[in-house]
Amino acid sequence: MAPPPLTGRLVRLRELREEDLDRLVGWWNDPATAVRQVTGPVHPRPGAEIAAMFRSWSQNTGCNVGLSVVTLDGDETVGHVTLYGADPKDRCATLAVIVGAPHQGRGLGTDAVRTLIDYGFAELGLHRIELTVLGDNLPALAAYRKAGFTEEGRRREAVFRHGRWQDHVQMGVLAREHLAAGRSAAAG
Repeated sequence: MAPPPLTGRLVRLRELREEDLDRLVGWWNDPATAVRQVTGPVHPRPGAEIAAMFRSWSQNTGCNVGLSVVTLDGDETVGHVTLYGADPKDRCATLAVIVGAPHQGRGLGTDAVRTLIDYGFAELGLHRIELTVLGDNLPALAAYRKAGFTEEGRRREAVFRHGRWQDHVQMGVLAREHLAAGRSAAAG
């Protein structure tokens, strides 16, 4: 029997709740996390503004969806995932994910991404899911590859971060590749 549509091996994706926002705002304002989320200058922002951003991303209308990531074993909020910009004609959406620093390196982000990809293809009828990531973010690149993404291109030295230039890596996965690879949240 298949798991429920928004349940992976380690995490479950659910609606954003007000009690999630303090953690999400704190992680977004953490310089070590923020540097991976934005390409512009990294500076603290008011918590109310960040909370409004997460609420906006989580309205869950049409094929745009934003969900809190919670652990299966304790229902602890560990992050947030989003599919946005879904175009009804081309059926392509962009994926974004944030996992709080205390929860990184445990496979939770990879499982959340796989679960959202499953949902995007099986429930939303998407054809393609894409993302961008900084070239020096080796853990994220490995997690995205493990979830089925392929590097499609690189904008060389496109982002200035920590006094040096970073590549901006474009990655994508197609529904047929995902299906052919037998990928799913329930798979290892």
